[in-house]
Amino acid sequence: MRALPIAVVAAAAALTLTACDSGGSNSTEGGKKASTASSAAAASTDCKIDQIGIQVGPANAAPTAGDTGNVPVTLTNKGAECTLQGFPAVKVQDGGTGTDVPEEKSATPPKLTLAASGTASFTITYVRGTAGDGKSLAATTLKIGLPGAATTQSFKWSYGPLAGKTGPNDPNASVSSFQPAGD
Repeated sequence: MRALPIAVVAAAAALTLTACDSGGSNSTEGGKKASTASSAAAASTDCKIDQIGIQVGPANAAPTAGDTGNVPVTLTNKGAECTLQGFPAVKVQDGGTGTDVPEEKSATPPKLTLAASGTASFTITYVRGTAGDGKSLAATTLKIGLPGAATTQSFKWSYGPLAGKTGPNDPNASVSSFQPAGD
């Protein structure tokens, strides 16, 4: 067996220890913690909508047709530590007609571990439509669900008609991934 110089052994050990770092980030908002979890961290279970408080707004509403608005949504964990990963399920409806709001096509969503009483958020970005133009959805209800769950919570949509790209079932809108609150 050949002996390796001590510098090579030390460098290999340092690289091995560096590879063990999860690279996750933590965010604390008023002592309420949501953290980006590594794949090595398990033990958490998926968050359940009946254990989450949801606050919609206050919004930066689009004032007139063609303007862009943003609706922030804050989630508060009312149960034990749980995990959020991916995108919320968001649907807008006008009575019986509704359409899903597509996911933002930017970065890969982080996996968040939401502590008891911890908070996270996401944003709905939309373009306001013109009432009765055939391309817009006269939205009155917003439905929010968590990834992989069929259950939703309903809220009043008071931000005007939602513009469609090609029609009312193709909304000019998107929903961001979950983020630690305050980021």
